[in-house]
Amino acid sequence: MARIFITGSSAGLGLDAARTLLGEGHDVVLHARNPARAATLRALSGAAAVVVGDLSSAAGTRSVAEQVNRLGRMDAVIHNAGTYREPDRGSTPEGHARTLAINTLAPYLLTALLDRPDRLVFLSSGLHRGGGTSLADIDWTGRRWNAGQAYAESKLYLTALALAAARRWPSVLSNAVDPGWVPTRMGGPGAPDDLELGHQTQTWLAASHDPAALTSGGYWHHRTLRAPAPEAADPGFQDRLLARLAELTGVRLT
Repeated sequence: MARIFITGSSAGLGLDAARTLLGEGHDVVLHARNPARAATLRALSGAAAVVVGDLSSAAGTRSVAEQVNRLGRMDAVIHNAGTYREPDRGSTPEGHARTLAINTLAPYLLTALLDRPDRLVFLSSGLHRGGGTSLADIDWTGRRWNAGQAYAESKLYLTALALAAARRWPSVLSNAVDPGWVPTRMGGPGAPDDLELGHQTQTWLAASHDPAALTSGGYWHHRTLRAPAPEAADPGFQDRLLARLAELTGVRLT
């Protein structure tokens, strides 16, 4: 039995993953953005705990990390929370673009601040391949807003973070997952991929003792290894990205 923390687990793939892991007998710590969502989650049978915090802000993300650390070290963390096509750049309390803050800065901060688990799983997207190689304006302070491009870039950075953690922390199994375009609230009702398959790779990587799941540095789709964007696997790009994320958050990944 493993202790597993899942961000963004009040709906969609995060909630599906939580139900699967609870059904397998694991201790699952859930996360909700606000108290109203948390109240709904507390009714979920068997959940070990529910932590509350808005991952669009650094203060909210730090609070989530503190709440989880008080519960004790997790065996696995699934970075599931995310946002898709934000209509405009937006501005978090720290002045960051919302897409970057939720999809990249929050998982980076949590990875740095949480007691280090045995396994890390980061939810990416096949769209990360359109992210490009420039880190010149990752926070969209100079460019005209492009929601699709911002999303692709945020998922490229997340994939690179997953592979960087695998490289820097040999004792941690760190992987990225493309869940497919599935019919969740984020994906929309017309999404063509299999909803049931959308969460199974994450739960497998977080808890399975299957030899294939006990590997690190992979980019997975439906339990099959795929090649990520070349830059995501490039140590030079990873290191430049980590340096930029440290600048934006004030926290360095040791």
